[in-house]
Amino acid sequence: MSIRNRAGEWEPLLLGIEPEHCGVCGEGLYRDHTILRGGWSRCSLCEHFVHYSCLASGKISYLKRRPRVCQSCDSLPPTSASDKTVSSVPSESK
Repeated sequence: MSIRNRAGEWEPLLLGIEPEHCGVCGEGLYRDHTILRGGWSRCSLCEHFVHYSCLASGKISYLKRRPRVCQSCDSLPPTSASDKTVSSVPSESK
């Protein structure tokens, strides 16, 4: 796809494609490499794209845990639930 410049020259309108990199191993997430090896998914905690093999395992070793969590987020110590939850109901003051 292109557009003609005022002087009659053609300028390409294609954008450069930047490959995504795995948030755990740092390797590229190329479709031709990963489609036959399980693909990739997004971590539900850090929102990074990771290889399917870099996701944390579930109760059965070949199945992955739901919601999808990468191995680096899985190794972090759990934080208290009160830090993450924000009440959407305003507190009443008397």
